[in-house]
Amino acid sequence: MILADFTADAIDGTPRSLAAYSGSVVLVVNTASACGFTPQLGGLEELWQTYRDRGLAVLGFPCNQFGGQDPGTEAQISEFCSVNYGVTFPMFAKVDVNGPDAHPLFVWLRSEARGALGTSRIKWNFTKFLVGKDGTVRHRYGSTTTPSSIAADIEAALAE
Repeated sequence: MILADFTADAIDGTPRSLAAYSGSVVLVVNTASACGFTPQLGGLEELWQTYRDRGLAVLGFPCNQFGGQDPGTEAQISEFCSVNYGVTFPMFAKVDVNGPDAHPLFVWLRSEARGALGTSRIKWNFTKFLVGKDGTVRHRYGSTTTPSSIAADIEAALAE
């Protein structure tokens, strides 16, 4: 499987094929609006603004599975991200990333790039997955990894 094999609902509820990002480098992130890592939304937007013309897509997937830190509706989440962090990168409908109701995209991402100690489970908000132009997962980054610290990996993926 590759990224293009999946679909997800945009934050407005419109189904979207992730095949639209074929040939792009994609950073997939599970986000939350009330988390200590929420300021990373600004860093993710900065990556999007810096690299989108070179082929980077940043895709945000709100998730309420960790401490109930994204309880709002999609409309509330969208407004929060836009007003507080200037988010213009594509945001999707709220998803589960672990457990029996996990979105198939995250089941795949977790299986392709394991976390610390070889675990597949996502431990917290703002786990990031870097997908190459070929649609395969290149790297997984934990919540504490700041968006700016992965710029070199993004540049390397864009250069391939």
